[in-house]
Amino acid sequence: MNKSESKYFNTAVRMDEALLELLEKKDFAYITVKEICEKAGVNRSTFYLHYETIGDLLAESIEYMHKKLLSYFSDSDNSVVNKLRFCPEEELFLVTSEYLTPYLTFVCQHRNIYQTAMENPRIFSADKTYQKMFRHIFDPILQRFSVPTSERNYMMLFYLNGISAIIAEWLKRNCTDSIEHIIAIIHKCVMCGKEEI
Repeated sequence: MNKSESKYFNTAVRMDEALLELLEKKDFAYITVKEICEKAGVNRSTFYLHYETIGDLLAESIEYMHKKLLSYFSDSDNSVVNKLRFCPEEELFLVTSEYLTPYLTFVCQHRNIYQTAMENPRIFSADKTYQKMFRHIFDPILQRFSVPTSERNYMMLFYLNGISAIIAEWLKRNCTDSIEHIIAIIHKCVMCGKEEI
């Protein structure tokens, strides 16, 4: 990364973090460019050099959050990915607390940005984001169960959209239900009476 790319990256991160901080205190609709610039320590002209609207910054901030989440999964638990590839099939499950707990914890800790994202679905593009995240979990499992490649995307979307809907409802309730309770609901919906899938 050269010096100008590094400067651009640092400015973008400061603006992402400024927006995320402001979302902790007020609704997205009431956040101004002036407030973002003051909190990030940049000029308005710098903001408009990077973004046309606050919506553009929101889209980037959501991507920034998801990169943090994905790095959390890879940094904290490389063993999860290895387990999916090498564990016995009877230990190979699609939806478990082991995978859901860190994700739901992250969503709960950053619920304001996720609530804002759900309210702005065009910016959020959940399918694309969740596919990246869950591909690390779903694809290896479906491959090991010899699910044809042509069917995997359909199956992933089924799980992702169902889980996303449960999380969206949880966010509407300000994450008042415990993570364990949400995991139990996801398990009931996904498992359809079976112990594990």
